[in-house]
Amino acid sequence: MPSFPPLRVGRGGDRLRRAVRRRRRAASAGLAVLAAALAVVGGTEAAQASRGAAAPPEVKPPPAAVRWVSAPVRIADAATVRLLRPGDRVDVVAAERAGPPRVVAAGARVTEVPAPEKGVGDSGALVVLSVPRETARALVGAGAVARLAVTLC
Repeated sequence: MPSFPPLRVGRGGDRLRRAVRRRRRAASAGLAVLAAALAVVGGTEAAQASRGAAAPPEVKPPPAAVRWVSAPVRIADAATVRLLRPGDRVDVVAAERAGPPRVVAAGARVTEVPAPEKGVGDSGALVVLSVPRETARALVGAGAVARLAVTLC
């Protein structure tokens, strides 16, 4: 049998393990630097999303949307109210004894025209308008101190 140097098993595999460990360390260090940079720049939401955590809901002020309400309005001239149909657009004008007439509601939508009341006399007629909440308040106030009229838009 010829003589040969002894085989050393395990040395080559050890080098491979060390190389893999070095690469893992480098990758871990790179990820740590990236996470720190994202945290400084403001990427905390992205970091939470990458971890699977749900992003916190944004707190926004309530929208400045106009809230529409139905406002029953007594119009002084009952014959004018009989001309109205649901869906019509009207301007409501308040005529006070002192001062010129003023527009209380512009472009209000007629939602309902109730049937005329029996035995009411000359107190006008009721119409239901769809208006913003603030305009409804103005209509109530104007109806208490002035006679209201409508003009078709």
